[in-house]
Amino acid sequence: MKFLKTVTAAIAATSMLVGAASAQQGVTDTEVLVGGQHDLSGPFAAFSAPAVKAAQIVFDEVNANGGVHGRKIRYVVEDHAYQMPKAIQAINKLVNGDKVFAMLLSLGTPMNIAAFKLQDAKNIPNVSPLSAARQMNEPFNPLHFAGAASYYEQMKAGVPYLAKEKGQSKVCSMTLPTDFGKEIVEGAQAAAEANDGLEYVSATTHKPDEADFVGSLQKLKADGCEIIALALTVRQAITVSGTAKKLGMNDLSLINSSAGFHTAIAKVPGGITEGMYAAAGWADLLSRTDKPEVQKFIADFKAATGEELPGTGAVLGYSAALSFVKALEAAGPDLTVESFQKGMESLNYEDVISGNTVDYSETDHQGADEIIISVIKDGNWQELSRIDLSATQ
Repeated sequence: MKFLKTVTAAIAATSMLVGAASAQQGVTDTEVLVGGQHDLSGPFAAFSAPAVKAAQIVFDEVNANGGVHGRKIRYVVEDHAYQMPKAIQAINKLVNGDKVFAMLLSLGTPMNIAAFKLQDAKNIPNVSPLSAARQMNEPFNPLHFAGAASYYEQMKAGVPYLAKEKGQSKVCSMTLPTDFGKEIVEGAQAAAEANDGLEYVSATTHKPDEADFVGSLQKLKADGCEIIALALTVRQAITVSGTAKKLGMNDLSLINSSAGFHTAIAKVPGGITEGMYAAAGWADLLSRTDKPEVQKFIADFKAATGEELPGTGAVLGYSAALSFVKALEAAGPDLTVESFQKGMESLNYEDVISGNTVDYSETDHQGADEIIISVIKDGNWQELSRIDLSATQ
């Protein structure tokens, strides 16, 4: 009898060990834990802060209705202020301390790239990062899910469009000396190489806290620049546009990627940013306020934050959280990384809030393929053209 008790105890202990070893990090019967490393106090806070608020609105509504398959979503956020040392600390805390199931909406190209090594080793999905660098989706990784077309593709499509519309040919760039900036430069260069009559002629680089662009603009103008591709902070993009106007450089065409496609840039008083362009992976929200889904989003955001209108960061946060919830629903009650991956790969729907089509598959982990080219007119972003990458590949 003593022997049987000993064997039974050993089997029970072994079963407990197997169960513990196979338990999914960040998942319990009642909760799924999601992390995000963000810039809540640095140069890109205009994207991160509202994105976090909007994502939480989605999760609060889902949780109030019982969660997804009985699990409520808890979103844990760390602020890196767009500084690499803080980002490394944040990702270590979220992955090894909090033990999150997935990362959602993490901001920053260099921050996400640095995080991949740890996240991938821990089998943690990275979903809809606030970065459109090619590295978010290339090379293909089953754990990486990008939200929209890359900075590279945005510039490769946007620069030729602008050149044709404006009759210009000399392409330049003003960028941060980061992986983000490198993407913009390479996209602008690729556009020049792929289109007869275009030439990439000059470039300047800038620190994130730089505020005086007179010398740089004078240099680029002297070099013959007509189109300038930007990879700067939101405040810097505004300053560059205003400085160019003060210097009388009204013939310069400034084009942002999605990182500069922000409501705050369009709404600067005095027409400082009037005429600035952007090539992004989603549409401006204010042009679609006649849609019931958009009206509800605006009302929910105002009720939760007291802010009259949700900006671009809020659009991204809401849309990413919506995709995440849909993937959890599709994954089923037995939530694992593998079932979540299949859930993400099954998504195919029209996202009314971001104004694009979300479509993932087993071989395509880029959610939206449209590149939407817009210009600031009368204080708002006005859509000019759409390029569907899926139709050109």
